[in-house]
Amino acid sequence: MDILNSPTSRLFDWPALRLLDSPTLRLLNTSTIVACAGCFRLYVAILIAAIMPTPLIIIAYGLIVYSTYTLDRALGCEEDTVNRSELSGANKYIGIGVSMFAFLAGAFILATNQIYLASILPFIIGYVYSKGLSFGGYTLKLKGSMGSKNIVIGLTWGGSIALIISRFTPNILTVAAVFLFFGIKMFINSTLFDFKDVKGDLASGIRTLPVCLGETRTKCLLLGLCISLYAVLILSMLDGFLHPEWTLLAVSFLFTASFICFYSVGFEERTSGFTKKFRQWMVIGE
Repeated sequence: MDILNSPTSRLFDWPALRLLDSPTLRLLNTSTIVACAGCFRLYVAILIAAIMPTPLIIIAYGLIVYSTYTLDRALGCEEDTVNRSELSGANKYIGIGVSMFAFLAGAFILATNQIYLASILPFIIGYVYSKGLSFGGYTLKLKGSMGSKNIVIGLTWGGSIALIISRFTPNILTVAAVFLFFGIKMFINSTLFDFKDVKGDLASGIRTLPVCLGETRTKCLLLGLCISLYAVLILSMLDGFLHPEWTLLAVSFLFTASFICFYSVGFEERTSGFTKKFRQWMVIGE
């Protein structure tokens, strides 16, 4: 009997089951850890701002992060054919649909708490970041020039977290310190992630900081930003603008500084499997 064509095997050959091991599922899952990291970033912001929002707000923010990054993956771009070849063949319409559902759910929860711009801003910027805006013969894209992508990422996620925090505290200096912290942190993290995408960025003409400055000078820039940022945070905690979470601050600095110093383009080429995936989890969630 031909086992592969038996009624039993055909019973399990459903489209829904085939989806479990498909590029489409990888597309839907690729932003999950980024969304979880977004939830933890907001939770850290809540700790250092010493405020008490409901847990639903943290979940809603995670949905906004998920929808924005899933939309970017679904729309795709030229460098993604090299940097994310595992997503080749994914059904982008399913990705866009799931992204929209997550956005609407997150935006609704935030809106019930009188928070509006924190959901709309990342989604709009995420679309412009992925596809650009055309004005006559000119197309505005946020991925193209040196460091612009990283600045946009920092402003988007630092700004969205600051907008949520501002709903619960009238202290503008606290909001500014939170914005500075997460804006620069996201700039540093996104630049570190550019190390793993150098090959695809070079192929498509994307001028990231590692491509333009080289590895050593990029690391010096990031380390200088890191030291300056944490010096400002120490002063903010001493002056009372932020809650003195000294252990959290020390661990965060050690992780960030370590990744800047020891991570490299060659690391991606020398490692594979769980080691590479673990490194990506650590950079996203540090």
